[in-house]
Amino acid sequence: MQEEQEFIQKLLDPKTQHEAFQKLLLDYQKPLYHQIRNIVLNHDDTDDVLQNTFIKVFQNLKNFKGDSKLFSWMYRIATNEALTFINQKAQKQKISTIELQNKTIHNLNADVYFDGDEIEIKLQKAIAILPQKQQLVFKMRYFEELKYEEIAEILNTSIGALKASYHHATKKIEAYINSN
Repeated sequence: MQEEQEFIQKLLDPKTQHEAFQKLLLDYQKPLYHQIRNIVLNHDDTDDVLQNTFIKVFQNLKNFKGDSKLFSWMYRIATNEALTFINQKAQKQKISTIELQNKTIHNLNADVYFDGDEIEIKLQKAIAILPQKQQLVFKMRYFEELKYEEIAEILNTSIGALKASYHHATKKIEAYINSN
């Protein structure tokens, strides 16, 4: 924790800020990209959301209280940015977020950055039927392999609630895959 506090001080100090922010980008760009990509599904949209995430992190770092780990705080920002992006995109297209998600899943085969197969697309379709919280929990646990403690910190909820959400999500996904 002491090491993280020192790093945050470097991020806030104008003399060391540039170098520290480069390290922050190097350390967190890939994991945040994957977190966002799991939510928005499209590479180009993910890049836009990732850029917005780092801008928000930089702008709000002075407000970071240290109640959680820097990693969790940044993941929360990335998750919120991704969800906001999806909601705004759906509004612009005058469709529901579920319709947008299904449209995006339908276009995954055309995405050169998507390396999944038919089973992966079927899994994405199954995930799309889940309520938003179950989607987030399932994706963080299954794709990102985050621990329940980390997810609880990111989503600001209890571990028990997360375990229940994950359990319900896996049952619904299993039922969808078996029936389709």
